[in-house]
Amino acid sequence: MWARAEKSPRSGAHGTVTLSHVSRRLSTLLVALVPAVLLLVLATSATVPLVSMGPGPTYDTLGETQAEVDGRTEFVPLIDVHGREADETTGTLKMTTVAVRDKLTLVDAMRFWLDRRQVVVPRDQVFPPDRSEDEVRESNTAAMVGSENSAEAAAYRHLGIPMHPRVEDVDPEGAAAGALEAGDILTSVGGVAVADSTEVVEQVSSHGPGDEVELGFTRDGRDETTTTSLQPAGPDGDPEEGRLGILVGDTPADGTDVDINVGPEVGGPSAGLVMALAIVDKLSPGEVTGGERVAGSGTIQVDGTVGPIGGISHKIYAAHEDGVTEFLVPSANCAEAVQGAPDGIRLLEVSTLDGALDALDEATSGGQPPTCG
Repeated sequence: MWARAEKSPRSGAHGTVTLSHVSRRLSTLLVALVPAVLLLVLATSATVPLVSMGPGPTYDTLGETQAEVDGRTEFVPLIDVHGREADETTGTLKMTTVAVRDKLTLVDAMRFWLDRRQVVVPRDQVFPPDRSEDEVRESNTAAMVGSENSAEAAAYRHLGIPMHPRVEDVDPEGAAAGALEAGDILTSVGGVAVADSTEVVEQVSSHGPGDEVELGFTRDGRDETTTTSLQPAGPDGDPEEGRLGILVGDTPADGTDVDINVGPEVGGPSAGLVMALAIVDKLSPGEVTGGERVAGSGTIQVDGTVGPIGGISHKIYAAHEDGVTEFLVPSANCAEAVQGAPDGIRLLEVSTLDGALDALDEATSGGQPPTCG
């Protein structure tokens, strides 16, 4: 009986693989793989101190938006007119935003860095280390509210609507606490008649800390007066000027009112220009947009001056992706706006509300509006 001889795998003879060789190769492979796996896990899960900024959502100020009404979600006009009938509008007038993405992983950061529509910056540039995220959001919300008030006032002034200075808020620690209430219409300061918020500020500033000042106002249709002692203007103000401790804005004397229904997800001052244009469009005959798809960005002051904003290139991309053909750019942003702007969108250079209206009229009627570049 014959039996075939087999070489033992432990013999180490030529042409065989020993267990010790296998173990060494496996160990080498594991030593190489473990750091790679750890790096992959870190790259896809651990966050880096970077944020990306890119095109954000756009909002049609002539259209509708979702809002909470009596505890339920409903569609309401983004610019809602009360006290008079709103004019019919056509076309779209988009306010544009920048999307900020936080808590990026290394993979996220690399992906956004390769996208030419995005920019990746250190997180501290957006969220300063000395301020919490809540504080940044509160600041942006306050800036948005201020922008809305300025947009309304600028639009009313352009339309020649007579105004009254209205108390918007009262500092509970201020000189007017207990004397004035939100909603009061100021008629005089120190015996001098006031027609708008600018005159209120001028008259209060003409008195010093400790001065007794008589205030005339109407509340619920009744004429009233009160006297209060002004406080110091504070560390950031002129020490020779008194402080009343109120936030005052302008409201139309004819009862016209406008609600701007922008959600809490949108903040900052850069929508002022577009909101002012939308208010003008809804309170006057004619079409600001000429029926076209228009967008823009820019801060606005009560006198209609348009100021620069941040993230202009991201906003132009957002508008372009939304099919917009005309984009309003503050003059101070033109040089940045023309760099890498996508084809098919015209950049209209503006510096005032009146100038923006004129530029849109030219652009939508076949004229030659002022452009960037």
